[in-house]
Amino acid sequence: MVQSKKQKYMFLAFCLIPTFIMFAIFTLYPLFSGLYYSFFDWSGSSQNKEFVGLSNYIKLISDEIIPRTIIHDYFLVVTKVIGIMILAMFFAVALTQLRIKEAPFYRIVFFFPNIMSVVVIGILWTFIYNPSLGLINSGLEFLGLESWTRPWLGDENWALPSLVLPSIWAGIGLFMLMLMGGIANVSKSYYEAAEIDGANEWQQFWKVTLPLVWPQIKISVLYIVITTLNGSFIIVQVMTGGGPNNSTHVMGSYLYQQAFVQYNFGYGATIGVMILIISLITVLVLQFFMRRDKVEY
Repeated sequence: MVQSKKQKYMFLAFCLIPTFIMFAIFTLYPLFSGLYYSFFDWSGSSQNKEFVGLSNYIKLISDEIIPRTIIHDYFLVVTKVIGIMILAMFFAVALTQLRIKEAPFYRIVFFFPNIMSVVVIGILWTFIYNPSLGLINSGLEFLGLESWTRPWLGDENWALPSLVLPSIWAGIGLFMLMLMGGIANVSKSYYEAAEIDGANEWQQFWKVTLPLVWPQIKISVLYIVITTLNGSFIIVQVMTGGGPNNSTHVMGSYLYQQAFVQYNFGYGATIGVMILIISLITVLVLQFFMRRDKVEY
């Protein structure tokens, strides 16, 4: 019996230790390194580091661009959550409930953007938004709406909203499949019982489908929020570089500019700490407001 327990613990250790080592190398070490460097004035390329204490954090509070980057990030979070979840839910319900023969084909079509690199997506949509040859302006001119054309990525008022469309387009497929998996697990007997009680299709969606796929909805929303707050800088860097006039800078792109363009690595690390804190608080708040009891019928 003792030997059996020993073998069990050795097996668990064999499985967990490599995972913990990878977690320590790729998560804990960068996390604590960033916190450490945030107390220094360092270019990131020299061996000379000057300890400055909380100076970087004081600079962070007084930096006029920081509030704008936070607002831009949350603008992308809200628009992406609303756009992706509405469209993903619509397509998920349509492909599971309407018995469309071409459903497998549409699954591949909608999921296709998810296998593309964000850089490729950004370059593709940069061409679509091109003011001279882009598909959008060309389409507006074809429809006789020349007054609506504009340099989308060069206009301070439209540059940030223009980043929403490619972000939504790239994310629909993954979350559609997640929701389809949840809907597929809902027993048909629930819909039959609701139909017998006189519920129409819209009422069945609100009273049966939505409550029973809430776990998938919650996970999807949290995933979108986390990846947007921590990863939206990629599409910003590819499509606008934070311009024009800082109108599209998000926290991540501003961190990149400070650390790797202006070689102010200590201040960049401070911005990274801020991103971590904001992301953690946002996720905790969402967890609180999205909590609900498990639904059983």
